[in-house]
Amino acid sequence: MVVKSAKPHIAHRLIIHDDKGKKEIVLTNSSYSIGRGQKCNIFLSSRFVSRRHATLFKIMADDGRAYYRIVDGDMKGKMSVNGLRINGRKVHYHDLKDGDKIFFGSQVYAIYEHRQHDSFPTIPPDDPFDITLIDPAMIVNETEESSGKSKA
Repeated sequence: MVVKSAKPHIAHRLIIHDDKGKKEIVLTNSSYSIGRGQKCNIFLSSRFVSRRHATLFKIMADDGRAYYRIVDGDMKGKMSVNGLRINGRKVHYHDLKDGDKIFFGSQVYAIYEHRQHDSFPTIPPDDPFDITLIDPAMIVNETEESSGKSKA
């Protein structure tokens, strides 16, 4: 039997905090529109957020890893009214890093998470080598159990 090594799994997430509470969005697409407009991919529930407040783009680096860039406004270059603040600084665009806090408006923000963790392949349930080993010292026979004695 060949044991496969763990494969790194990379997850990009936005944890949104808006008027409706908290929600988590796993990012997999190449781009997202963010705002209070009904046609936005990521809807923000707040009247203090622009209809098309920001756009997220997935970018592939030369070394093969992916990251997201956030840009103020829509894909046509129209900026949002309130602007975009990352970690307290006003920006027009920003390459997101794990832990970045994105402010869209009064009490509306998102935390970007970029995590890598190992995912281990699983063995199919019908594997004939899937056994459980039991330490004989852990087995208590009926007479020891009824008398309150154990081998431990």
